[in-house]
Amino acid sequence: MYKKNFIKKVKVLKYFDQRQIGALPRIFISSFIVIFFFYSMPLIVNFANDNNVIQNNSKAVLAYTLNNGPGDNDSNNRILNESDLLVDIFSLNDLETDTVRLNASTIKQLFEDTKYTLKDVRKTKLVKPVALTLLPNEIKMIESTSKRKEFFIQIVLPLILKENNNIKIDRKRLFSIINKSNNSDLEKKWLDKKYKQYGVPSKDLSILKIRMDEIPVSLALAQAAKETGWGTSRFAQEGNALFGQWTWSGEGLKPKDAEKDQGHKVMKFNVLQASVRAYQRNLNTHSSYKDFRQERAKLRDQGQPLDSIILSQFLNKYAETGNQYVEVLQKIIKQNNLKDFDDAKLLPSSIELESLI
Repeated sequence: MYKKNFIKKVKVLKYFDQRQIGALPRIFISSFIVIFFFYSMPLIVNFANDNNVIQNNSKAVLAYTLNNGPGDNDSNNRILNESDLLVDIFSLNDLETDTVRLNASTIKQLFEDTKYTLKDVRKTKLVKPVALTLLPNEIKMIESTSKRKEFFIQIVLPLILKENNNIKIDRKRLFSIINKSNNSDLEKKWLDKKYKQYGVPSKDLSILKIRMDEIPVSLALAQAAKETGWGTSRFAQEGNALFGQWTWSGEGLKPKDAEKDQGHKVMKFNVLQASVRAYQRNLNTHSSYKDFRQERAKLRDQGQPLDSIILSQFLNKYAETGNQYVEVLQKIIKQNNLKDFDDAKLLPSSIELESLI
């Protein structure tokens, strides 16, 4: 491109020379052409580069861009700092470095000792706080499909509920702040932190309220099941990746069928809890899920429960298969009666109980 423009510039100068235009006008015209050339080229290059990066996969945890739009926008329309969005996820990863992978039989015994069964959960709506950090390798060896599914749900369910509880606590504090006429310095600092975590540089409370909300348990379970093959995928086993999120700059696992020069990897986590938190942050901040968040806010305003079947319709951008992906999620939710867990409550752990004493 540079070469072609240079040749055109020479031809123009020859044209003026043939017309016998005076020296001063020629200098003026030549200077104008040179200035215009060097001024316009960066704009052209930037435009070309922008066209190349428009495609942004919605699973990309580390590439957030806010779109302008009613109800969930940012006037600056700028790319956000990934360290601000994921600082609590990175810190969770750093804390849990010395993890032990329990085998399937040990985990089953743990469930039996704590009397943790999905049958009881469906009946009482109470979930034992059994927090596992890694999936057992033997989960893929469980021949019974129904038993493997139940085992996977038992492992992932407390993790999803814990993250939803964290959001509930934050949301309650947010509404308390909103209802005050004056806020303390501590509250202002907390708000600044949450603005960064939820990608709201405009510091608009209405946007933060829409983004800071729960993901239906049945929807999260269905996506985890789909993305990991009920806990059997390589990404889940080697990288604790429950939701198949992509990264271009973070630590991750390269898909086996990916080209060497293909940039993305599946994001890797030290513990399962970090994967769940990153997934929720993804749905709550990524521009691809703006409609999902708006529909969730609409259900809230109407006093309706967060229906996973309704909200799943707005996740067609999560996978390349689009609407087919949505149909699969809905099928998983219905066939496995996952809505039974939407109103389940996580019992406090012994550590949490001690902190209350």
